[in-house]
Amino acid sequence: MNGHSRILIGNSRLVGDLCVSEKARGLIVFAHGRGSGRNSRRNLQVAQTLQRQGFATLLFDLLTEAEAADILQVFDIELLALRLQAVPASLPPAAQGLPMGLFGASTGAAAAFVAAARQPEIWSAVVSRGGRPDLAHSYLEHVRAASLLIVGAADSEVLALNRAAFKYLRCEKRIEVVPRASHLFEEAGTLHTAAMLASAWFNDHLAKPA
Repeated sequence: MNGHSRILIGNSRLVGDLCVSEKARGLIVFAHGRGSGRNSRRNLQVAQTLQRQGFATLLFDLLTEAEAADILQVFDIELLALRLQAVPASLPPAAQGLPMGLFGASTGAAAAFVAAARQPEIWSAVVSRGGRPDLAHSYLEHVRAASLLIVGAADSEVLALNRAAFKYLRCEKRIEVVPRASHLFEEAGTLHTAAMLASAWFNDHLAKPA
């Protein structure tokens, strides 16, 4: 399979946009947060950077349109994590067997850490961009996937939350603070910097599970 295709995720029938080439070195699954989606400019820019580095990508909305309108479900980390856990079984043959990583933002990052803790045999690496790992607090010490926390220097509240959560991770880990970046990485060049940091992390740590 080359190029883009649509797949259905789990019993909830969520639609995902999969891009995979025959020479893909791994698959990065995106878990976005509140107010974002698989068609958001930020997610697409990061996905395109990863694709140029030889990775397959999967972007899908963790919630249906109706669910996304309910603030309680937006912050239902358990529900979001279960949706991520359903991804491996939903993949077409062309994407099966690839080393897998998670790229999460906001609440999606919390769900990514929960999924990684529950499925250590599947997820090799996790990258959080402006994420809320603190919302996965009770799972952090069980994460075995190499974990990178990327936070904007101007996003002071989230930076403090990330530094506190970082202490509970027992895996290989790093925090990268991007100068001038606010929560959405809208400042010129900051999102590209985050995407390149993520690409380097996946390149170093994405490996086929034992």
